Amino acid sequence: MSQDNSGRKKRTSQRVDRIAGIGFARFLKLLHSMSKEGLISLSVGEPDFGTPAHVCEAAAQAAGGGWTKYTPSPGFPELRQAIADNLRKRHGLEYDPETEIIVTVGTSQAMDLGFRALLDPGDEVITPDPHYLCYPPNITLSEGVPIRVPTYPKDSYALEPGNLEAAITSRTKVLLFGNPANPTGAFMEKKKLESVAAIAEKHDLVVIADEIYNTFVYGDAKFTSFPTLPGMKERTLLLDGFSKRYGMPGWRIGYAAGPKDIIGAMLEMMQHTMLCPPNPTQWAALAALTTDDEADFRKVLEDYDQRRLLLYNELNRIGLKTPEPKGAFYIFPDISVTGLSAEAFVEKLLLEEKVMCLPGDSFGEQGKNHIRICYATPYEGLQQALVRIENFVNRYK
Repeated sequence: MSQDNSGRKKRTSQRVDRIAGIGFARFLKLLHSMSKEGLISLSVGEPDFGTPAHVCEAAAQAAGGGWTKYTPSPGFPELRQAIADNLRKRHGLEYDPETEIIVTVGTSQAMDLGFRALLDPGDEVITPDPHYLCYPPNITLSEGVPIRVPTYPKDSYALEPGNLEAAITSRTKVLLFGNPANPTGAFMEKKKLESVAAIAEKHDLVVIADEIYNTFVYGDAKFTSFPTLPGMKERTLLLDGFSKRYGMPGWRIGYAAGPKDIIGAMLEMMQHTMLCPPNPTQWAALAALTTDDEADFRKVLEDYDQRRLLLYNELNRIGLKTPEPKGAFYIFPDISVTGLSAEAFVEKLLLEEKVMCLPGDSFGEQGKNHIRICYATPYEGLQQALVRIENFVNRYK
């Protein structure tokens, strides 16, 4: 049993020590300590278009009608059926809503349950680097070992199959990746996904496919859901949710779809931990899925595409080199031209220009000398932020 500096029994666990210091809490604390006047935040990855009114009304009606009790642990049958229908409509996937879909408290809980259902101590999980901030801590908290595979600007940060296979060992059990990816906006085309699928088949890997940004795809890019590839549905845990597509980040509602043995194992833990997803939130999610808002979302996507291109062109002109992101709503420029570290760049930019972004090295070793910019901010705000960023960069070049 470990002891603290006073010689007493240490009260917190070693697993907490293993994830301590990961993240960017210091910068968010600094952000919240500042006056909001004139501040432009390009930091938090949440859509700026808000939750649709009919979704909010559905939750209010449910709560007002007495839907405030516990629900079935995997979620209401009506919502699971709607999720199955949506996966069929969008991707041509067939899932049994009774045994192959579980509704969770955000996609993050789906990932957490998935790891705890799959991993034994010491099992390795391969993930690209840069990666979503929470991937390695979730693996570690499940007593797994995160194995980071570097990705590079020359490949637009897409995972290269050869680098993936080189990282596989006898302890490798799971491959985790986001497509499109946070923090880089990286996008993997069908041909590359097919190569990844062949490796997963060859080495008998379970694949966790984080597809929360699957509707945020731009230009001529065509999204392919990983479990649609031959032989992949039976070895893939698909993660998705409502935070991005439906502007519902604070509602905390997501889901996982996958083989019934994995979903069943996740349910065993769900009923002893979170117990069930929030009741009115599920009715809100059901309203989101069962309303035809495709025309409205196309306008949102066109708007986000304009923001994406503005940042891509202007950041490169300023000297912050970046590949073109094809998905999500992030861009990941290299700030080496300033001579500042990522943390120093972010802190100084916030204090001197009142523009908030996030340090790239929070997202992995490959994020050194990079920053993450979220463009879920109105076009005019991005234009103003770019003026300030250019002034800042010119001071430090």
